[in-house]
Amino acid sequence: MIGSQSGANSGGPAPRALPKIIAIDGPAGAGKTTVAEALAKQLGYLYFDTGILYRTVTLAALRHNLTLDDQAALATLVDEIVIAITAATVNDGRHLTVLLDGEDVTWAIRTPEVNQNVSIVSAQKVVRESLLQRQRAIAAQGGVIMAGRDIGTVVLPNADLKIYLDASPKERAIRRAAEEQARGIQRPFEAVQEEIDQRDELDSHRAVSPLRQAEDAVVVNTDGLPIDQVLAKINAVISEQA
Repeated sequence: MIGSQSGANSGGPAPRALPKIIAIDGPAGAGKTTVAEALAKQLGYLYFDTGILYRTVTLAALRHNLTLDDQAALATLVDEIVIAITAATVNDGRHLTVLLDGEDVTWAIRTPEVNQNVSIVSAQKVVRESLLQRQRAIAAQGGVIMAGRDIGTVVLPNADLKIYLDASPKERAIRRAAEEQARGIQRPFEAVQEEIDQRDELDSHRAVSPLRQAEDAVVVNTDGLPIDQVLAKINAVISEQA
């Protein structure tokens, strides 16, 4: 359990404050969603995955048959669509429900087609700038864990705690393949591995807000670790920095 009780009556030390805003970054498949959601439940914080926004915009762009690097078309699209994120409304393994113009697209934004194209859309400056203020407004409430690829470096450079989750490309591909199989998607493992490698290349070398570790971020490698051990490592960091 994180946090401490007041020492006012015992003569002990004053309680330590928890970080109000926690940024979690890392490559695809490193465990950001699982870890951030579990940590948010533990702390009683709001969990927000910024990748959901980019995935939803990507899905909308694909449905509108847009050229995915057309800045003008994407700017218009982002202004016109309505994205809503709520608590899970269906008991099908989802962590939350994502609505695009009122339609439930929670799983539609996790298809291989979206996976293969989200890095292109998220690399567009007009898209990132349009979504940036929305992300910062959510974080300004405090008691927030925000996960993505540029949270600690661009979105929330002043976050109280920055965690960079990492794992080997093979480990991340194994996780992605298992996630897809659980949803009935069957693909050769080699195709999943190639997709992870391509995503890493695009995310790390895009001109706008590339994936990189913030200088003051704590790196947590999740290779071969169950969720409870990853959480234990992060809890230790929180205790040390509190």
